[in-house]
Amino acid sequence: MKLSDFKFKLPEKYIAQYPVSPRDKCKLMVLDRKTGEMEDKKFRDVVEHITKKDCLVVNETRVFPARLMARKEKTNAKVEVFLLRELESNLWEVLVKPARKVRIGNRLVVDGVYCDVIDNTVSGGRVVRFNYTSDFHKFIDKIGQCPLPPYIKRPAEESDKEDYQTVFARVRGSVAAPTAGLHFTKEIMSKLKRKGVKIAPLVLHVGLGTFRKVQVEDLGRHKMDSEYYEIPEETARAINKTKDEGGKVIAVGSTAIRSIESAVTSLNRVKPHRGWTDKFIYPPYEFKIVDKLITNFHTPESTLLMLACAFGGRENILKAYKKAMKDNYRFYSFGDAMLIE
Repeated sequence: MKLSDFKFKLPEKYIAQYPVSPRDKCKLMVLDRKTGEMEDKKFRDVVEHITKKDCLVVNETRVFPARLMARKEKTNAKVEVFLLRELESNLWEVLVKPARKVRIGNRLVVDGVYCDVIDNTVSGGRVVRFNYTSDFHKFIDKIGQCPLPPYIKRPAEESDKEDYQTVFARVRGSVAAPTAGLHFTKEIMSKLKRKGVKIAPLVLHVGLGTFRKVQVEDLGRHKMDSEYYEIPEETARAINKTKDEGGKVIAVGSTAIRSIESAVTSLNRVKPHRGWTDKFIYPPYEFKIVDKLITNFHTPESTLLMLACAFGGRENILKAYKKAMKDNYRFYSFGDAMLIE
């Protein structure tokens, strides 16, 4: 497949800038990947498509307020510091803007806290050390801004810290939300549990690579950024038991499905695992475990769109997207949802 196979026109008016409230009031398009038939519903109707024999796999990663506003100590010039990954205590891999003006040896000041630039990274970022002796994560929570995606053309608001977080978020580490999970409410989760549905949590910490554009026409040459993930033993056991008993495994989002597919054995069993994955899923791809996928509507030529096409069929997905625009569905993180069966 080629990059241009996933190109289509998406006017900016379809990219949601705010979430709907309540979350489960958003639209849900149900796509039958075998027949190509589509049905319009509300997301709260998703409960009807999940039976007590099924297993819902959710990503428990929690987004932290990764965007910090700083200034250079000597010139007072403004610098944005975007936290990517904590390497060790107070030592972070970051992106800085404007990058060309931030060099090794510079000292930045973030809300009165010194931050020394000590190295460059191969991806164009920096390694910095914060001179902070108390709980740095509490400091981030207090002064950091929500790391909204680049296609949301508005300043971050305080409410985004909760709106851009799933109801099952537990383990902090992401700089972007696993957005398919944003539609779930506590009420929906309670209904599923009362129904007897198995809820299988895993963790994949989403990095900025999720927004990185594919730069090559030949998809076989594209390299995904590595992201850390964990599949607990109980989750692997629940998934395997569901398959053995004839139930359906339903992945909530691309992060869940990539984690599962990264931990499948040659016998088509999911094994407990923790580590890093750079798995790139695009057509054609044979999925080993997942039977249904809950996802959002994605932007043209994105790796997320490619994964959806691999699961639902490229022609089906692009036809569904055409219908979605005609029917004023909202795209991407704060947008509407799709269930691919």
